[in-house]
Parts: sequence; C-alpha cells; structure tokens
Amino acid sequence: MTDILLSALLLSMVLLGIHAYFGLEIIRRGIIFTDLAISQMAALGAAVAILSHLEDYSYAMSVVFAVFTAALVALICQRSKGRNSNIQEAFIGLLYVLGISGSYVVLSKTPHGMEVFQRLLATDILYGSFKETLQIAILYLFIATILYLSKRLKEGFTKELIFFTAFAVTVTSSVKLAGVLVVFTLLVAPALISITLKAKSTFLTAWLIGATLNSLAIVMSYQLDLPTGYTIVLLNALCALLFVISKDYLLSIKQGLLNKSVRDFFN
Repeated sequence: MTDILLSALLLSMVLLGIHAYFGLEIIRRGIIFTDLAISQMAALGAAVAILSHLEDYSYAMSVVFAVFTAALVALICQRSKGRNSNIQEAFIGLLYVLGISGSYVVLSKTPHGMEVFQRLLATDILYGSFKETLQIAILYLFIATILYLSKRLKEGFTKELIFFTAFAVTVTSSVKLAGVLVVFTLLVAPALISITLKAKSTFLTAWLIGATLNSLAIVMSYQLDLPTGYTIVLLNALCALLFVISKDYLLSIKQGLLNKSVRDFFN
C-alpha cells in the first residue's frame, strides 16, 4: 500500500509543478479550453496510432497532433489580439469538439475502443511507476528552462509559438499518464482558487492547494476503492466551485452590510 500511494503522490506533485504555472497563464490569457483542445487532439493522435496498429508510436503521434493544434492556437491568438476574444474561444472550442468526436469515431473501429476512450479521459495514476515519474520530471524541467529563456524574447508569434508548443508537449505527456480530464482539472482548479484568494504568490499557493487536494483524493480512492483519476477530478473541481461560490456569497453579504451601514449613517 505504501509504495502504491507514494508513487501516485509523487506523480501528482510532479504534474502540479508545471501545471500550476500553465493553469495561471491560461486563466490570465482567457483561453481556458486550450488545454482540453490540445489534450483531446493529442488523444486523437493516439487513437489514430491504435487504429493503424502503430501502438508503439502512439506517443509520437500524440505529440504531432498536439503541436499542430498548439500552432493553430498560437496563430489564432496572435491574430485575435485587439479584436473580439470570443473568436479565439470559439475556435479553440471547435478544436476540442473535433478532437473528442474524432477520437470516439476512430476508436469505435477498434476491438476495445470504448475501454481505451475511457482510459484517455482519466487514468488510474495509482499504478504509475517511479521510473515514469522521474522521466516526466526531467522533461518538465527541460520545458521550464525553455519557458524561462523565452521570456527574454519580444512579444510576437515566435514567443507565442514557443509557449503553446511547450504547453502541447506538457499536456501530451501528462495525458498519457493521467488522462484528459485529470490534466484539465489540475491546470484550472488549483489556479482558480489561488487567483480567487488573491494570494501573494499565486504559483506556490496553487501548487500547495493542488498537492493537498490530490493527496486527499488519492488516499480516498485507495481506501474506498474508487477510480483514482475521476476522484481527483471530482474533489478538485468540487472544491474550486464551492470556494468561488462561497467567496462571492460572503462578499455580497459584506457589501450588503456595508451599504446598510452607509444608509443608516445618512438616515
């Protein structure tokens, strides 16, 4: 039990390390569904590889599909600057729909298509190995270095392309280990709570929140015999939604009391 839980916890911490950064970035840029679009197109690449009996090249095929999608997103974001941002969100949304429907259609022609489709959405990370965790940690460290160096570049398509390509490779690698929904939740939920808190260090706060929620979800899934991936998604999404709603509610109460105090003062 200890080895299984430790392996899963380490993997979730490594995933959070870079996803907390990307999550804050995509929320700041207002392109929330970029992760879903890229990860689902990566899943489509894996589905095409399975259908073509090229399972050994499924990761490479996923990266190709993901990087191509990232280039399209970078292009539409660059061209949409200063214009209606709804255009880029609609474009990204359609990419996601294309990816998920394409994956479903392609995998329907394989013997165990629906089983594979479910695995692409959320994987049981309880059985991730220490070797896989180390490999993904090294990859993320390399990506983080590229992102750090790219900050010196001037704003423009090249900088956008580097960001989205790094994002695509990260998402593709994460989807392979955790699934589309888990990756999306790890990106958005901790970052959203951190931003709502208006934390001094949004990145560190997002990482700590995600680490806490993931640890609880992994232990809960093991003890109650629940699917780990979906338990992580459920707990992170539920806590983020409840936190945002409760904070807005408390702020509205506070504002109402303040307005009442002002009215009472003048009356």
